[in-house]
Amino acid sequence: MVEQFPPEPFASILSPANLVTALIALNFVTFAAFGIDKAKAEAGRRRTPESTLLLLAFLGGTLGAYAGRAAFRHKTRKVPFSRELHTIAAMQVVAIGLGLGWVLGG
Repeated sequence: MVEQFPPEPFASILSPANLVTALIALNFVTFAAFGIDKAKAEAGRRRTPESTLLLLAFLGGTLGAYAGRAAFRHKTRKVPFSRELHTIAAMQVVAIGLGLGWVLGG
């Protein structure tokens, strides 16, 4: 008998619809984080660490990060930050490509 993966209690939680919803929510949170950080920067207040912004992108909020950068004109001239964000995006594109290749049997 073949075991189901993921196990039954998690199958409904990890449904494609739930994963897409979580990614959309994460991208909204990431977008908002960039806007909040920009407002804090302009007000001279304590900032959101770059590592937090990059972690949100790494976890799946890359589109929100790029949208936030464009909308708020935030972190666009920081070369190390931009390089790290681009690296995260490239790794995600590769992972998606490999995942699709695996799912489609290529």
